[in-house]
Amino acid sequence: MQLLQTIFLRLITTAVTLFGVAVIVFVVIRIVPGNPIAMMLPPGATEADIARLSALYGLDKSIPEQFAIWSGGVLRGDFGTSITTRQPVLGLVLGRLPATLELAIMALVMAVLIGGVMALTGTRLRGTRSEGAIDVANGMALSIPDFLWGLVLILAFGVLLPVFHISGRITPSLQLPFSTNFYLFESLVRLRFDLWADIVSHMFLPALALAIPLSAVIGQLLKQSLKETMHLDYVTLSRTKGYGENHVILHEALPNAILPTLTLIGVQFTFLIGGTVIIERLFSYEGLGNLAIDAVINRDLPLIQGIVILFAAIFTVVNLVVDLLYATLNPRLRHA
Repeated sequence: MQLLQTIFLRLITTAVTLFGVAVIVFVVIRIVPGNPIAMMLPPGATEADIARLSALYGLDKSIPEQFAIWSGGVLRGDFGTSITTRQPVLGLVLGRLPATLELAIMALVMAVLIGGVMALTGTRLRGTRSEGAIDVANGMALSIPDFLWGLVLILAFGVLLPVFHISGRITPSLQLPFSTNFYLFESLVRLRFDLWADIVSHMFLPALALAIPLSAVIGQLLKQSLKETMHLDYVTLSRTKGYGENHVILHEALPNAILPTLTLIGVQFTFLIGGTVIIERLFSYEGLGNLAIDAVINRDLPLIQGIVILFAAIFTVVNLVVDLLYATLNPRLRHA
């Protein structure tokens, strides 16, 4: 009962948060100088043409009236029509979302694997020079932003040593028997490993560019948690029973040290999705981030609003899931 009450309160908080985000974004993008309707029309367009299109998209009304009309449509599942593509915003956003989610999930898996290995290795080699080398590598990975890692990876594995694809999501010449936009997962379900390998080859470099800085954060936090846990009584007791150091780290220290890292991973996943914007543009990856940049450049107000609301919804839902997962895994919170 208490869990249901907590979920209900968080859902109310989520609704209030989304409403606040919608208000701020709606107002800000309309007070920024520039007329999106004027950008759609050719240089010879008259004021009558601008007024006609402004009325068509509802931009001739006041901002409160525009927000009331737009929010009423959102409640009915209508996020408006894109100014540049003339297509429904909801269809455009949901069509690009799977590509971004697959890229973010792949980057998160790579970051967890790299950061976990670095943390476990540093804990096992604590007090040696190798530990210092791992800390230096973590510092370097964290100090360089993901888009610079993207440029380095393009130069290294796309130009000097062309091993991976550096543009697009899949090779255009391949036959695409997909019924959804989740290409990576659907290719596995259909056992089309040729398509799966091609998709991974396109995703590997942008996912790695996103994963490197995050892996450094995960590695540092997990290593610090392991370092604190290694001095606790139950770990010392495990050593006195004759267990080896690897067993002590993996089976005794890691299960308790990993809880703070799980919370960090959930929070960072939301930032990871937001960080795909520049990376997708850099690798010409057909995801939501690339669509967001096009929308901002073209001042496509309905599309910008739809993308921002979707990002905000993802952030709040992921944070809710992380809080519930942490409460489930933490014995003290579970029995409280």
